[in-house]
Amino acid sequence: MLGWLRKSLCTDLAIDLGTSSTRVGLPGEGIRLDEPSVVAVGRGSSRVAGRGLAVGRMAAQMLGRTPEGIRAVRPLKHGVISDFELCEVMLRYFLQKATGGRRGLRPRVLIAVPGGISAVERRAVFNSAERAGAGRIWLIDQSRAAGIGAGLPVAEPLASMVCDIGSGSTDISVLSLADVVASESIRTAGDAMDEALSRWLRRRYSLRVGLQTCETLRIGIGSAAPLDDELSQEVSGLDTVSGNPRRALVTSEEVRAALLEPLSEIVDAIRLTIERCQAELISDLADTGIVLTGGGALLRGIDRYLSQQLGIPVRLANAPRHAVTNGAMICLDHLERWQGGLDNGLRAA
Repeated sequence: MLGWLRKSLCTDLAIDLGTSSTRVGLPGEGIRLDEPSVVAVGRGSSRVAGRGLAVGRMAAQMLGRTPEGIRAVRPLKHGVISDFELCEVMLRYFLQKATGGRRGLRPRVLIAVPGGISAVERRAVFNSAERAGAGRIWLIDQSRAAGIGAGLPVAEPLASMVCDIGSGSTDISVLSLADVVASESIRTAGDAMDEALSRWLRRRYSLRVGLQTCETLRIGIGSAAPLDDELSQEVSGLDTVSGNPRRALVTSEEVRAALLEPLSEIVDAIRLTIERCQAELISDLADTGIVLTGGGALLRGIDRYLSQQLGIPVRLANAPRHAVTNGAMICLDHLERWQGGLDNGLRAA
């Protein structure tokens, strides 16, 4: 009876607070919001443009296209809050939109964050969420939430390895008996791939291209392993020699060459995580392999590339972009089971 009353008065929210996108899920109802982590404000102020509506999709359309009086900002970088005030504004908007303006007690929220962030950075998440209107707040490492959301048997005495490739960070964990045995978090992910592609286009074609264009190119024709039918796409940018706008036809082979460095860094991080495991767990991984989650895992052939580099099975989770949010919703649905492994803020400095 008390549980039903609490649920009727207090909403539970699972939040995947990502560098590129933020997703908010309601246990029992699914993902209610999936929007870019972008806010557009007036220069020199924190007042949201567009009559307070330039958050998420509307603000993302303004990236790189704002007039002098407006700036479009991503409040997070590498999964860490870089602008506290704007992150609070963004979170408040997303919380209200996800709940439909429901009245009642302040919602309980579980927020997924990169495993490698510091205690100070964790405290910043707690503070921003509290000021945005959240009540009880817990944090969960992204890779742990991804493993749960991907349906891995994380509670069994068996090694389950998950690699969550987002925009700002890649989180890798080996889970066993509902706990993290070994983990690694690096700031090499989708954004780093786009930056590498931008540098490569400048060297190869003397073409200055924006990161949003590079992201579109990576999603459109990018791959980590050779394709049966290689692709090509035209890209526009500024010729750094003549200073004039120009187009170039880029192939998937060229994009693959540009992405080699960030992909190699991800491979090294996975190897380092495996080396930290005990021999019996490594033996398990030879059979169970790795499950990939996150938007960066949608790069064509990345499962095949990682399997070739590491010599173990690699597969893509179902709905990889939503694995973290789904896992956080499962934790909230069964809070008595998972609460012991969550950060409630008492450990944050």
